[in-house]
Amino acid sequence: MKKFTKIIALVLAVVLTFALAACSNSGDEGKADVIKIAVPNDTTNEARALLLLQEAGIIKLKDGVGITATKNDIVENPYNVEIVEAEAAAIPSLLPDVSYAVINSNFAINAGLNPIKDSLFKEGSSSAYANILAVKSGSENTDAIKALKAALESKKVADFINEKYEGSVISTVDSTTDGFDSSVDYAALKGTTITVAASPTPHAEILEIAKHILAEKDITLEIQVFNDYVVPNTVVEDGTCNANYFQHTPYLDDFNAQQGTHIVSVASIHVEPMGLYGGQQTTLDAVSGK
Repeated sequence: MKKFTKIIALVLAVVLTFALAACSNSGDEGKADVIKIAVPNDTTNEARALLLLQEAGIIKLKDGVGITATKNDIVENPYNVEIVEAEAAAIPSLLPDVSYAVINSNFAINAGLNPIKDSLFKEGSSSAYANILAVKSGSENTDAIKALKAALESKKVADFINEKYEGSVISTVDSTTDGFDSSVDYAALKGTTITVAASPTPHAEILEIAKHILAEKDITLEIQVFNDYVVPNTVVEDGTCNANYFQHTPYLDDFNAQQGTHIVSVASIHVEPMGLYGGQQTTLDAVSGK
């Protein structure tokens, strides 16, 4: 009887060992199969990121969805992708914790990434996402704004963008102008200060070129740098700043609709192609069927 009991106990121990191993392996497989991709959590940039993932063949979205697409619109997910939503500015810091991340070029550059060399997949330079100079409605035709617009649309600024960023940021300005608007009374603007809210990279850097142009007419350009996507619009709406330079039109349209603000675009300056960057994965093999 004792011998039989020992045999039963041994059999149960073996069965239990195999069961635990099977559960453990199953859990590891499940974790290994999940591909986490971080994307911006604001409406238009999340949609833009999802469209990029669709273009890369990683997911398929519902037919007809566009700049308002969300992860709920994913209809095909062959690689078991898990979409991780996060604030756009914070996404580069998440790279060690996710398989991949879709990052706006300005935040990629600011984090020391090279959008040309480091991105695994990059969207085209669609003018739909051109970064704009924006102001509160009603101030578009003031001399101060026209002077700032002319400076940003100058050949000096276009050349700076092309030379400094080497394709990571693409100028949308086809200009041979010197940066001055013949309809502006620059003499009346002498001693004026124009304040602009901007993201640090590349917007504030580009504005430095415009600052030198305006200084030739004794106009001071004050650049206020912000690291988020909300305050630059609120400070224009409340009059703290005359203009901002950090966003594209789809984002602005959504912001106005959600916040009840009255901000308008006065010029398109550059495009920052969004890119897919490797985190825990260093190639696209995990999402390409290889």
